[in-house]
Amino acid sequence: MAVQMLSFLNGGTQFVVSVSKIMETNKTVVKEFILLAFADLHQFQNLLFVIFLLTYITCVMGNVTIIVLVKTEPSLHTTMYFFISVFSVLEIMFVSVTVPRLLANLITANNIISFNGCFTQMYIFGSLGATECYLLVVMAFDRHLAINNPLHYPAIMTHALCIELAVLPWIMGFIIIMLIPTIITAHLEFCGPNIINHFLCDLAPLQSLACSDPFISIISTSSAAVFDIVLPFIIIIGFYIHIIMTVLKIKSEEGKQKAFSTCTSHLIVTSLFYGTAIIMYVKPKGTHYDKYLAIIYTAFTPMINPFIYTFRNSDVKNVFRNSINRLIKQGSL
Repeated sequence: MAVQMLSFLNGGTQFVVSVSKIMETNKTVVKEFILLAFADLHQFQNLLFVIFLLTYITCVMGNVTIIVLVKTEPSLHTTMYFFISVFSVLEIMFVSVTVPRLLANLITANNIISFNGCFTQMYIFGSLGATECYLLVVMAFDRHLAINNPLHYPAIMTHALCIELAVLPWIMGFIIIMLIPTIITAHLEFCGPNIINHFLCDLAPLQSLACSDPFISIISTSSAAVFDIVLPFIIIIGFYIHIIMTVLKIKSEEGKQKAFSTCTSHLIVTSLFYGTAIIMYVKPKGTHYDKYLAIIYTAFTPMINPFIYTFRNSDVKNVFRNSINRLIKQGSL
């Protein structure tokens, strides 16, 4: 097995690509990929590193705070906040799949990722994204049930059902949605080039590098996008239409405001996530700007979600305020 070293020049940065040539089949097989990330903004690499580092730290700390508050505060031991805490765990995992790798790319110029590492990142990232889509459906279903069937809600939404509903999105994401497209794409022939104009390994950029026909892979990806993004989005819209119809039947304005106030945070988070995800994946072909759209829902949206749930939720604000006051009193003693 001989090894051929190829050199590429992009924006003044030289990338060395290692390609293993299999003599028996007279074909080359890519052993690693190069993630360009934001190499076209090479003069802003340090600034981008600081921005993404602060974004990552803020996201992790914000979501950890929500998890701790829900775990330690008895008044937040409800179904809604249980799902919010599960969502916070998911958000931490979601940003940790991509942002640390991006930070290493920016600060060390280590932009090479192995073939197996690339597909592992793609599978975990896609699975977590699909899990988030269906967890948002579960959270919408919880609010729908609480508003439309308030008397039967405690009897229906038992602890066992909560656990089952929390586990279901993970099964959907990791087994049903992403497994087949990942396997099909991994079995494509990659013989070079191996430069990915993105900060992460994703299905569309990898399909564009394949030497063999990616038609089946593209069909499986499009089907996954329908079940991953479109279908959950339609279900959530259906739940909220029914919620709005029920809220409008409430006679008092105070009752309407109280009923809908429990849904506004989830509705905002859902709109932010699906807005960018639909633009990214429910379209025929990727563009140069995909990586800029991707950074919105992979880093910035998870960063602001804890603040949405905190500042738009009086229960969480009160608990957070009381916790800070207790810490201040303990420190002054």
